Amino acid sequence: MSFWENFWNIFWWFIYVYAFFAFLFALFVIISDIFRDKQLNGWLKAVWLLFLAFLPFLSVLVYLIARGKGLTERAAERSRQNREATNAYIREAAAASPTEEIAKAKALLDAGTISPDEFQKIKSSVLV
Repeated sequence: MSFWENFWNIFWWFIYVYAFFAFLFALFVIISDIFRDKQLNGWLKAVWLLFLAFLPFLSVLVYLIARGKGLTERAAERSRQNREATNAYIREAAAASPTEEIAKAKALLDAGTISPDEFQKIKSSVLV
């Protein structure tokens, strides 16, 4: 077997493996989109899944042609909701305002947990 025959065999093997993984990725994206779509009723979800099980390649192509725009819109909406949830969590978990920090330190001072000197240090560090 010559070098070039072996090279092209390896090249085509990589192409096939890449196409297989691309197909699997598209299949899983479509299946997750089917289950997340609130406008699609249960019977239509079952029909799509049956077609994906018995005619996978054709069903993936038909789904992308027929419902590709909706798939993109739903993915963009999920992304926007995730971004908003993340931003809300960051705002919630971020450091409190200086007045809240001073109020917390005052509560600790009143409870006797910290000394007046420590209270002044906290107050001066927050106000800087």
